Amino acid sequence: MQPWAKASIGLALVALVAVVAGIVARIVLLKVVRRGREQWGSGWWHIALHDTVLRRVAKVVPSIVMQQAVYGVPHLQAPLANLLHNLAAAFTTYHLARAVMALLDALNHAHDNYDGPRASQTRTIKSYVQLGKLTVGIVALLLIVATVLDRSPLLLLSGLGAMSAVLMLVFKDTILSFVAGVQLASNDMLRVDDWIEMPSENADGAVIEINLHTVKVQNWDKTVTSIPTWKLMSASFKNWRSMFAGGGRRIMRALPIDAATVGPLTPAQHAHWAKSPLMESFFQTAPPVYTNLAAFRAYALAYLQAHPGIHQPPAMILMVRVQEPTAFGIPLQVYAFTVATAWVDYEATQGEIIDHLIAMLPQFGLALYQRSSDYSSRQKDAAPSLAPV
Repeated sequence: MQPWAKASIGLALVALVAVVAGIVARIVLLKVVRRGREQWGSGWWHIALHDTVLRRVAKVVPSIVMQQAVYGVPHLQAPLANLLHNLAAAFTTYHLARAVMALLDALNHAHDNYDGPRASQTRTIKSYVQLGKLTVGIVALLLIVATVLDRSPLLLLSGLGAMSAVLMLVFKDTILSFVAGVQLASNDMLRVDDWIEMPSENADGAVIEINLHTVKVQNWDKTVTSIPTWKLMSASFKNWRSMFAGGGRRIMRALPIDAATVGPLTPAQHAHWAKSPLMESFFQTAPPVYTNLAAFRAYALAYLQAHPGIHQPPAMILMVRVQEPTAFGIPLQVYAFTVATAWVDYEATQGEIIDHLIAMLPQFGLALYQRSSDYSSRQKDAAPSLAPV
């Protein structure tokens, strides 16, 4: 046989052995190791021996066999053997990098599912995993290029050092986002499912995903706003998590009282409200001259103190106060905290309280201030008078 024929047959046999070794490695890793993993119980073994990681590790075996056996092929010229060895080593590096990336994905998946969704909400590691995959990809690319060119990786790194300014410009957002992600995680400033407001980015909703480069916020209209991670450190945003954790949501609503309706209580009003259990303490401590505004303020405070959906002091502030009169009436402000923190329940409690207080104003001889429009005045003047029957 000719030397080239012997070399071709030798390469074919080496390729066949490499393929068979890869199949055997895959069977061993997926069958034997999987059974052993189930017997060892839960733990980090389940992460390191994930099926995706095992499949990618099995793909390393053929290239390792090829690069180790290629020099044993008879009559194979040295330049061709070196080229095949370098290509096999490059494939080994490529599959090892993919296996490490799969391991990082498995770590992120295990962290998200550890102890329910609480772990992924409090300390997400997705940004770290993405940075690790980026680093592994860059290192693998440098090693592959150095292996194919048969040069030392240090030479490539020295060339990259001269391009550091360009690299800093290209990876500026990545570096800023990583530093911001570390600060957000270490200070516990942001979690998945947090309700945040960032008017500069038109974001108002729940955080659904925290990545290396972006933070995705689902707004209340079901749109999604993507905020660069570094902007969360360079600009201010409001996080409502402490409100939900504290168990109280604030009501701060003012009723504009018409100043023309404020005056002393009439004898009929005094006799009526003196019998009310809510007003008993007011008439015991109030001055001799009772105004309807003071009586209504005392009634509103007593009503809130008896309401089951309102937090009571000293746990949280509860007060009804009269603010400085304006051209739009005398503001009577309700300042309280509801037990319900969910949006719909909070609005229901707040609406119930405000509706009740507005409905009770006429019984104290009070009315809301409401500026009439020119249209309503013209309608009143143009209304026909009713003829006597």
